[in-house]
Amino acid sequence: MMLVKQTTKFIAILVLLMTSVSSFANSGEHDNQHQEEGGNKVDTPDEIKAYIAHHLQDSHDFHLYTNNETGANIGFPLPVIVWTSGGLKVFMSSEFHHDDNGQVIVNKDGVLLTKIHSKIYELESGAEAVVFDDHHHAENAHKVLDFSITKSVFGMLLTGILMLLGFVALAKGYKKSAIPTGFSRVLEPLVIYVRDEIARPNIGEKKYRKFMSFLLTVFFFIWILNLLGLTPLGFNVTGQIAVTACLAIFTVVIYMFSGTKDFWAHTLWMPGVPVVLRPILAVIELIGFVVIKPFSLLIRLFANITAGHFVVMSLIALMITMKQAFGPVTSTGMSLILSLFIMVIEILVAFLQAFIFTMLSSLFIGMAVEEHDHH
Repeated sequence: MMLVKQTTKFIAILVLLMTSVSSFANSGEHDNQHQEEGGNKVDTPDEIKAYIAHHLQDSHDFHLYTNNETGANIGFPLPVIVWTSGGLKVFMSSEFHHDDNGQVIVNKDGVLLTKIHSKIYELESGAEAVVFDDHHHAENAHKVLDFSITKSVFGMLLTGILMLLGFVALAKGYKKSAIPTGFSRVLEPLVIYVRDEIARPNIGEKKYRKFMSFLLTVFFFIWILNLLGLTPLGFNVTGQIAVTACLAIFTVVIYMFSGTKDFWAHTLWMPGVPVVLRPILAVIELIGFVVIKPFSLLIRLFANITAGHFVVMSLIALMITMKQAFGPVTSTGMSLILSLFIMVIEILVAFLQAFIFTMLSSLFIGMAVEEHDHH
């Protein structure tokens, strides 16, 4: 019961911090240069690559599909919250629309805002249109502080709500009976699995309880986000480097501040080696714990999830690229069969990546809190 309460607190803190980080680090470096023109069919290799790249990035709205007959983009907008020279501006992303020059500009109380590469810029005073250089960089616009509820932020909030509802239901179930009922019976085996297969073996019987709430939060947070990424909503939250970096930083802070005296003694002044080598080994150990270990955590999750999304969408695109060679029926059938096969594998990968991240986090924590024998 106490463990569930601690886990719900970790969920709330994690979601708040993660949404803040993602608001500052929306990864939309290669979005459509002049914004997508509604109704254009994606039927060439270059357009397919651009569409997949756009899908992998964060955005300020949900774009489900385009009606090629009417040119209407089907989806729904999200709140845009930015801090400009004129103060705080709040509006829906649907207000971004093409003007007579084909640019996307919004006028909010005299402040002109534009969206370039999925990032929001403020035009300089007196400017009415964006001026681009040879590299398509805006010359007369500067970035604003963006606190918007983007697609990734929406996904994290949704995941946090689902986790809170699930763990609250599990806690209430334990109040009524030692054996939970309903949906709680699904959560209990997973909680026990994280406890018995991840926390206990890596951290130890004496200290694993202290870190269970964090490990449960990270495991379910990553797992649910990975599963949401396989839905038609097109979430790619754990494929955003800012999100995985934030998760890795959480792990670093926890094991660095939880380290025992033995841990720091062996790290900063390693016994059993010549004194001359000890400062060198201390630097190497610190680099390993502060840089290499968190980097391995964040890059593994980011790369695997991004690669999975890219492969699935590439296989779906086979029906377009192979249409002329094999015909529409054969290419569509091959595409659906291959993409379905990969999607089944991705369901396994969704769990596997959550397991690996949690396992490595518990391993690093266990190394920090381990008590060494002294002879």
